[in-house]
Amino acid sequence: MTANGYRARKEALLADPTVTGTALGEALTELTEKWMVELLAAAVDDASGVALAGVGGLGRGLLAPAGDVDVVLLHADRPDAAALAERVWYPIWDEGVQLGHSVRTVSEALALAGDDLHTATALLDVRHMAGDPALTHALATGASEQWRRRVKRWLGELRDDVEARRRQFGEVAFLLEPDLKEGRGGLRDIHALWWADRAEPTIDPDDAMRLRLVHDTLADVRMELQRRTRRATSELLLDEQDAVADALGFDDADALMLAVASSARQVTVLSDDAWSRIGRRERRWLRGRKPARQSLSSGVWLDDDRIQIAADPATDPTLLLHVAVTAAERQVLIDRASLRRFRVRQPQLPTPWPEGTRELFVRLLDQGSAAIPVIEAIDVYDAWARVLPEWEPNRSRPQRNAYHRFTVDRHLLEATAQAARLTHRVKRPDLLLVGTLLHDIGKGYPGDHTVVGMELVDVIARRMGFPDEDVAQLVALVQHHLLLPDVATRRDLDDEATVRAVADQLPSADFAELLAALTEADSLATGPAAWGSWKAELVATLTERVVHLLNGGEFSTVPRRSFPTAEHFELMAGDEEIVRGEGQVLTVVTDDVPGQFSRVAGVLAMRGLAVLQADAYSSAAGRALSVFRVNRDDGEAPDWPGCVADVHRSLAGRLAIEPRIEERARQYRPRRARAAIPAVTEVGFDNETSLDATIIEVRTAERPGVLYRITKVLADLGCDLRTVKAQTLNHEVVDAFYVTDRKGEPLTAEHQAEVDLAIRHALSAPLPR
Repeated sequence: MTANGYRARKEALLADPTVTGTALGEALTELTEKWMVELLAAAVDDASGVALAGVGGLGRGLLAPAGDVDVVLLHADRPDAAALAERVWYPIWDEGVQLGHSVRTVSEALALAGDDLHTATALLDVRHMAGDPALTHALATGASEQWRRRVKRWLGELRDDVEARRRQFGEVAFLLEPDLKEGRGGLRDIHALWWADRAEPTIDPDDAMRLRLVHDTLADVRMELQRRTRRATSELLLDEQDAVADALGFDDADALMLAVASSARQVTVLSDDAWSRIGRRERRWLRGRKPARQSLSSGVWLDDDRIQIAADPATDPTLLLHVAVTAAERQVLIDRASLRRFRVRQPQLPTPWPEGTRELFVRLLDQGSAAIPVIEAIDVYDAWARVLPEWEPNRSRPQRNAYHRFTVDRHLLEATAQAARLTHRVKRPDLLLVGTLLHDIGKGYPGDHTVVGMELVDVIARRMGFPDEDVAQLVALVQHHLLLPDVATRRDLDDEATVRAVADQLPSADFAELLAALTEADSLATGPAAWGSWKAELVATLTERVVHLLNGGEFSTVPRRSFPTAEHFELMAGDEEIVRGEGQVLTVVTDDVPGQFSRVAGVLAMRGLAVLQADAYSSAAGRALSVFRVNRDDGEAPDWPGCVADVHRSLAGRLAIEPRIEERARQYRPRRARAAIPAVTEVGFDNETSLDATIIEVRTAERPGVLYRITKVLADLGCDLRTVKAQTLNHEVVDAFYVTDRKGEPLTAEHQAEVDLAIRHALSAPLPR
């Protein structure tokens, strides 16, 4: 086979839609092996004492479409080895194939493997390609024996490597765009387990079968990803997920990512368990003896760092929760054999739950982060749904946007762990923990997740044995779990009507504090964009005012933000133009001319500053005040001198805002994907919440200049701005504007229709390329 013939056959394989996944990797390996046989035959007349051996993906028999061809030329002290190697390598290089190569005797290769982990593991996956098979066999045998002899050293280094990769690449199960090879729960973790098992038996037959199945799932996806992109990548980007799903026969990309997440979680649980057992063996090596087993209760034992059961779960439906609580409290694992027993023998909890079961359940949740690995291990072994059947549709369910960093089930566990830190703030910690665990339980079901969740929680809470009043509060927590953050970030909290509208929906001050704690826990578990000091301050302010009203207080006695302040009035008393940037706040005082606000917003967009909140005020003397609270994505302080200079130029009409924003838009591309479903533009009007203004809420795709374009439209159509609340949710912005007409009145329906049309038109222009 000529080089051109190899390339043509490879392209034919990659173009064949019927050969996918691991079958494609095996076919590419076979094709490459045949080529190596021909290359060696062409390079040397006498192949005795020389061999070509594949390592890496080629060695494992799964050559990736864009993977390197990693080959070792082995020789038995042949003096012509270097020249022979060049005659093999150059035809490969000439055809642009990415080649990883070395020339070694068996003893040289083993010597290198004795000092380097990467080389040592590479030689554990050796495949004979061409030439003398005895050399390849000698290398494979020697590498395996050397690996086993140095087990204590290599397992420690291998475990450190596993932990380093996990810190660098994150968890495959929970990332929007996971690294299928290097991430936690990915292919490299599986390889590490196989290598560890070669040093000392680590994987039992049941786990070996599970590991092979999930390996093939992840390998299938990686193969198809590289086939499509023709790049040596393992990062499953959002833009590729639909096509990969279609090629592999999944219903859609959600089904693909569900399979990836489910597989990665199984790898993570098996990996954590295996490395824990390896660590236990190392401790025994150091101690020189096996620690005594400790009896925890009838049929339940603690053996070093894991819990084992001899009792039959079928005779005690609460045994699983008892063991889970003990494991979380002691921060140890549940033995795999015990998990399998729970999977086979654990019955579903009866309705209602036996007395004391709910207390056990709450006690488990109260362990915070320590409960997460325990519950997830139980879930991977299919037993958690025996406690909470409604959990099943949410297992490994992806949330394909960058706002949510976790799958639905992991998000619920992370939020509950955050809630466990906040139980001191509320009078009913049990309601907070259970309500947080269940607040998104409806996401695994068709329909609005809040409405569905309310129905589910009503059933679940009664089954748990909560009294009617508590059931009502749990259902209300689900119903209102988005209320506080939505209102706090999108409405004027100095407006009495806004605060009373929230208070009217909540049953009591105690409930408001429960809801505030759930809000914080939910937001912290959602992702970095969902919580910060500004949002925390807004939610705390709203909660404080709502609690005040629910306790019988008057709104007039609530301490409120003063705007404009006395200092602002002093600045407005003169006739000079003032632009001042301090901290995160830009203050602008100028003559009251339509369009000034949007010009300032345009400068902020040019400068890459996101507006969190803006307030505007116009005096009878014809002076205008605008105050912007801003933020930079990278967390750095704004360049106020440059920004202030640009604002002055913009207000004087000496700055080309539109083309400058378009230039920034051309340069702007998010490094990471934002969401599976692009944001669409929605414009809403509310004349009820505020007593003296119309609230315009705009949701649209995040891009530079959104606030500038909207406020320019409002100025052009005779709207006066009073307050702006702006929020960016990664791929989407949600901006709320309190406006009046030029007479200080809320907008009429006719006026609203024109504003709606103009905003949609202003935001419809495609992003410049």
